[in-house]
Amino acid sequence: MQAPQHVFDPREGYDAAGRMAPKPYDALLLASFGGPEGQDDVIPFLRNVTAGRGIPDERLEAVATHYRANGGISPINAQNRALKAALEAELAARGLELPVYWGNRNWAPYIQPTLRQIHADGHRRVLMFSTSAYAGYSSCRQYREDLGVGLRETGLEGQLEVDKVRQYFDHPGFVEPFVEGLAAGLADVRAQLAAAGEPEGPIRIVFTTHSIPTSDAEAAGPRELAAELDTDVYSAQHLSVARAILARVPEAEGVEWSLVFQSRSGAPHVPWLEPDINDALTGYAAAGTRGAVVVPIGFVSDHMEVVWDLDTEAKQTCADLGLAFHRVPTAGTHAKFVRGIVDMVCERLAGPDGSALLEGRATEAELGPWFDVCRANCCVKVMRDGTVRPTVAAVDSEVGVPQA
Repeated sequence: MQAPQHVFDPREGYDAAGRMAPKPYDALLLASFGGPEGQDDVIPFLRNVTAGRGIPDERLEAVATHYRANGGISPINAQNRALKAALEAELAARGLELPVYWGNRNWAPYIQPTLRQIHADGHRRVLMFSTSAYAGYSSCRQYREDLGVGLRETGLEGQLEVDKVRQYFDHPGFVEPFVEGLAAGLADVRAQLAAAGEPEGPIRIVFTTHSIPTSDAEAAGPRELAAELDTDVYSAQHLSVARAILARVPEAEGVEWSLVFQSRSGAPHVPWLEPDINDALTGYAAAGTRGAVVVPIGFVSDHMEVVWDLDTEAKQTCADLGLAFHRVPTAGTHAKFVRGIVDMVCERLAGPDGSALLEGRATEAELGPWFDVCRANCCVKVMRDGTVRPTVAAVDSEVGVPQA
């Protein structure tokens, strides 16, 4: 990426690098995926997640077993309640009067009633933080679409201005908890191997993220950046995070590592990013690996894809293969992560003199810092009916923008 030239177009409010001029936001929206909170919620929730795909309930039940094994409850809502409380405490500690609202894509509290509440409470300029750190349709654009559609369907288009915090895969607040976790994970796996009489057993560091369709990966990020890379933007961002973590963990020097994928869904004939973590672990064991440190860099909190796909399935795979196993915690409500989120809010929040409360853009990884304002058609996906949904927080957004 070229060095940004921070000259703000007075008509648009952002510069050539997609960095937005600070604004006096009056509300912060925590946007997330949502999850069921009881057995009766599971199938309705999965219908929401797969809306428009025509998937029968019988097939949804295959996925429902993950939730049913945990009482029909996804951990994600409790984790977002904890994150919301942590953000409120950090904002208060800094003397910032910025109320925090929470809205989900697929379960209560939903985005649309949350937007109505924000407006009813008298707020007009909203900054959104979503619980997904990377570029991509599901991890960025779909949140921006949900806000765009929500503003139109609630009749709040032209009444609420909505912007979005940059994708934060590279931010120190996101990276540093994984640095701590990897160091601890390596020590734990080495201890497990020593106890098993294999103190010199080879270890593999396995960075993992959510698999996505290859078509979504190819559409991720701005086209001019994708053309400069030897892989897709989504994968490149994860690889840059992995390298940033490794560079800060001396104990990882010389340890083999790789990026793998998990939580694939959808029709078998549609290509998704590979290798799957369980297939990869099988291959590593066959090649002589004796222990695995799994680092879930694609995830913000320990929700179902972590609890089931890693703590249940991948852990069992390692047990079956005789591999020592350690899963590194996600950022969750780690103090550094919470401070990092508020730092990113302060990058965007105008002080009394109109300048940002925090100058600069902290970054720890290649390809960062990311854009405040997404490029036209960034991560675009055309719906089955041929439509493209309206978005907020992009150069081509028609909703959630200041009115003339």
